[in-house]
Amino acid sequence: MSLGYADFAASMGMATTGIGGTQANYFMTHEGQTDYPDPWHYAVSAIVAACRTHGVLPIDGPFGNFSDDDAYIAHSKRVATLGMVGKWAIHPRQVKLANEVFTPSPEAVADAREILAAMEEAKANGLGATTYKGKLIDIASMKQAEVIVRMAELVEG
Repeated sequence: MSLGYADFAASMGMATTGIGGTQANYFMTHEGQTDYPDPWHYAVSAIVAACRTHGVLPIDGPFGNFSDDDAYIAHSKRVATLGMVGKWAIHPRQVKLANEVFTPSPEAVADAREILAAMEEAKANGLGATTYKGKLIDIASMKQAEVIVRMAELVEG
């Protein structure tokens, strides 16, 4: 399942012709600073929750400005943080960018595997939590680490 940004915007009556990303008229100002919040946050979160509830992998939809790599990467990082596992590429240049964002780095995978090992050791000692790199880790940490390892395994094939 994925979010079709333009279709969603049209269905909601949103005053935009942009496809994904920040929107020029969706901003706030405070003490001279301009902030462009994510107008898609709720929809992305709802899709991720629905997909995860039903065992479906959520894939993010298109990003229309294919000549702005930095904006594509920023948008991809936001949706990856919310649980999307991939993103549409509507232009060949976006394929490499999506792969870079949605493929866990070797460092992230190694860290996740170390968390899993630390928790296995803790469980073997009858503990439900332990410390790793000066931080508390527990079963929830283990589940988060498993997500990273699974994603790496999916990418590796």
